[in-house]
Amino acid sequence: MSPEPRIIAGRYRVDEVIGHGGMARVHRGYDLTLGREVAIKILDPELARDTAFRTRFRLEAQAASRMSHPSIVRVYDAGDPSTASRTQQPGDAAEQTEPYIVMELVQGTLLKDIIAKGPLPVADAIRYEDGILEALEYSHRAGVVHRDIKPGNVMITDKGTVKVMDFGIARAVSDSSSTVAETTQILGTAAYFSPEQAKGEAVDARTDLYSAGVVLYEMLTGRQPFRGDSPVAVAYQHVSETPLPPTEVNEQLPRSMDAIVLRALAKDPYQRFPDAGSFRLALKAVADGHAPSKRDIGALTSELYGSNPRQAQETARSLRQLSTDTTMTRTQSGPPVAWIWAGVALLAVLLISVLIWVVTLAMQPKDVPTSSVTVPNLVNLTADDAEDALQERGLIPDMREEASVDFDEGRVIRSAPTTGAKLTAGTSVIVYVSTGADTVEMPTVEGLSQDAAKQVLGAARLELGTVRPQNDKDAQAGTVLSASEAAGSQVAPGTVVDLVIANGNVTLEDMTGFSMDAAKGQLEKLGLEAEPVELGPCAEGQTPNVVASMSKSPGEVPIHSTVELRYCVPPTG
Repeated sequence: MSPEPRIIAGRYRVDEVIGHGGMARVHRGYDLTLGREVAIKILDPELARDTAFRTRFRLEAQAASRMSHPSIVRVYDAGDPSTASRTQQPGDAAEQTEPYIVMELVQGTLLKDIIAKGPLPVADAIRYEDGILEALEYSHRAGVVHRDIKPGNVMITDKGTVKVMDFGIARAVSDSSSTVAETTQILGTAAYFSPEQAKGEAVDARTDLYSAGVVLYEMLTGRQPFRGDSPVAVAYQHVSETPLPPTEVNEQLPRSMDAIVLRALAKDPYQRFPDAGSFRLALKAVADGHAPSKRDIGALTSELYGSNPRQAQETARSLRQLSTDTTMTRTQSGPPVAWIWAGVALLAVLLISVLIWVVTLAMQPKDVPTSSVTVPNLVNLTADDAEDALQERGLIPDMREEASVDFDEGRVIRSAPTTGAKLTAGTSVIVYVSTGADTVEMPTVEGLSQDAAKQVLGAARLELGTVRPQNDKDAQAGTVLSASEAAGSQVAPGTVVDLVIANGNVTLEDMTGFSMDAAKGQLEKLGLEAEPVELGPCAEGQTPNVVASMSKSPGEVPIHSTVELRYCVPPTG
């Protein structure tokens, strides 16, 4: 006899394992309440013993569940099975109590499996990268930094769309104080680290752009820009070495891709693309056949990869300390050899850094100031005042318009880089200026079919988000029951609207053992039709006028269905 299925939180059935990684295993599952397939990620038992980690895991998963975007795998629920009910089984003394996350089940292929077959065509690589950046652009606006962008966290659906996974989860295991050893022990993704992650420094949205650049490099060339025998060796290369341009690895690539990829892989976060939107625009320009600008070609020079000697010393020292961490595998049999190689590596870094610094200094135009300036606070200034303030400090204003309900027309919303950032004189600063409120009216979609609702939302310049099925005894399958935005409300163009759709089913309970009157009443509440069927005289041990069996099994049944209630009657004589 097969064992009873495991149920988490009284509603999620845990089925077979469909994937696993360094921190969790993923099961196919089924939401018994909403009647849909889901993916359930359960934390590794060893990590689950850390109380602080469990708390961060839960909070970040809850934050991720509030994000709704077509390019992001939706997180439906998160919790701790130790506090939820489940089907009790014999031998449940070793009850599993690891935190879990319930996610959208996506049918498709991992990007890492696609890359494993070889370099992708440029058009496909740009399309997949644009989907990744679209998800990052949305998450960064929501204040969520992914921190673990890699091909293993990107799913390409059967329709060719991009789905980015594990939003918020990476943040739960990688705060600003994490070291390479601590992070790779959990994630094992040093190949996609940004330099600031490798050095244990604070990270922001530009860290995700660096990792996205590594993914783009790998899609175009079939290999990662940096490879080594250990995570520390790879992290060291991210910090101190210059990657080969993609065209030197794959000669069939257009030269215009070099400028974009190498700009994304700049060591200094301020020399990368300021945001995911700028990265997407650069990719679109290449897809449209436009040549890179003079500034993008500058990404091929040492301006993006020259580190000063002091930074090289600090980096070499910090990475050398990591190599002695007890969590990392030791590769030398005795301390003297390790110290000799560490000294040789430090000397090589110093010599190369000094050489690059001297060459860069010699190539720098004499009339360009080299002093560092601070980006002033431009928020709520007029466009003219903001432009004057930047020019007074030797910075170049790049004025862009953006709709905003919080700022009057002509007022500055924000800048990139933000207030207080240290820049070299002559650096461009993007200034976003408000064009005033730009809103649309949310149309009425309740009562429409899903296809009709999608067309109505598109006509109103709104986007269809998650479609959640729900039981309703009075609505036909596919009818919209409710929307995440109220009809008639004013919302921003492009707002993602989630819908609740009738699935055409109701949940039938097991009526066996109910009296016929009680069973009929229960079926009427569900909108089902009861059809009594007499089985004849009751046998020994049977109770008259009590439901002995039903024509339909308990579970999901179509609305307005007819259910036979079979019963026996008292024997005559």
